[in-house]
Amino acid sequence: MPTAPRTTALIADDEPHLAQALAAQLAALWPELEIVAVARDGDEAAERIAALKPDLAFLDIQMPGLSGLDVAQGIEGDTRVVFVTAYDEYALQAFEHAALDYVLKPVKAERLQRTLQRVRSAAARDDEGERLLGALQRLLPAAPATERLRWVRASSGELTHQIPVDEVLFFRADDKYTCVQTAAAEHLIRTPIAELAAMLDPATFVQVHRSTIVNLAHLAGTRRDEASRLFLRVRGHAHELPVSRAYVHLFKAM
Repeated sequence: MPTAPRTTALIADDEPHLAQALAAQLAALWPELEIVAVARDGDEAAERIAALKPDLAFLDIQMPGLSGLDVAQGIEGDTRVVFVTAYDEYALQAFEHAALDYVLKPVKAERLQRTLQRVRSAAARDDEGERLLGALQRLLPAAPATERLRWVRASSGELTHQIPVDEVLFFRADDKYTCVQTAAAEHLIRTPIAELAAMLDPATFVQVHRSTIVNLAHLAGTRRDEASRLFLRVRGHAHELPVSRAYVHLFKAM
């Protein structure tokens, strides 16, 4: 009978005794979990995650070099993140980085046990979701073609601009408005990003950030910085657009 693949994990903490204590707690609560690396700073954590591709990464947030948030943002594979930190003010940012959980130090066994239950539940949901998606794709008829958005109407004072969507470089949420950026000008509309995403052709317009949708027809190229964060270069626009971790996989071939 084949052996089930083991779940692997990395721990990153600049205080070795805390990293060792967490490793001991994990060993007691989840003996099957294999700790494949212990990193002492953010740069080492990013390198080891890229090389080893662990299933889980337990990241401290404030570390020398890259912060835990920076490390999480640069992850390109399927590694899931749990932040373990002494500071609670980063919680919102942590979950914006798609963290599975946010655990405060000193780590208590009961709290860590709940985290591990959440990790297992997430893995089970992922597996079940893939099976259900495959079944639905086989059973459901093809969805009828949707009429796609062809024009965007933007008002400015007494003027109303009729903008062909083909000319739009990107849409970006801006407070109560959505910015419509063309090579010639910037316009503001009140249609939310989520609404636009449902009306645009997904083969041409892709969401690269929770606040940004880009027209791939105007994509000039990509760039990675030293922290492995991905940025897009768009023809007709001087500034690069950041790609959040959740959408990096769309550009792996570039």
